[in-house]
Amino acid sequence: MNILAFSGSTRAASWNTKLVELAAQAVHDMPVTLINLRDFELPLFNEDLEEERGTPEAATRLKSLFLSHQGLLISSPEYNSSLAPVLKNALDWVSRPAPGETSLAAFRGKAAALLSASPGALGGMRGLVHLRAILGNVGVIVLPDQVAVGSVHEQFHEDGSIKDEKLARRVQGVGTGLATFLRRHHTA
Repeated sequence: MNILAFSGSTRAASWNTKLVELAAQAVHDMPVTLINLRDFELPLFNEDLEEERGTPEAATRLKSLFLSHQGLLISSPEYNSSLAPVLKNALDWVSRPAPGETSLAAFRGKAAALLSASPGALGGMRGLVHLRAILGNVGVIVLPDQVAVGSVHEQFHEDGSIKDEKLARRVQGVGTGLATFLRRHHTA
């Protein structure tokens, strides 16, 4: 079993990238692959483009990662009360069927744990509602425990660690909770 961990942000100093890295570091008993969506340059999803040029190589690489991992650890920024467009676009490309492949093969039966960070008071909670709905609709089991970090610009030390120990444990718990679920689900 493997966990694919990533942020829905491509910003170099992304709080969400820092958050997902901290949650991923807490997982010690199974492999975690940490990626950055910046490394997967994808055009905006368009079926005409897909028909004319085929699936972009970056989409094929990203989908391959989804197919080879059973867990998804995602930290999503909130843009205008929803998820970031780069994350939605990546999920749309990954959802595209390959010949001979079952529908939504990269998602069905996977488990996901969610985090978010925002300078706002709600910490990206509204965006997680949309992300949770999207993932659930494509067959992902989305775990109920999540962490939304508000006023994020005040929450981190310069070294990237979280100032509040209780919050740090909650963030770590999202990562370890996903690993625990995967172990139990896999053996059931």
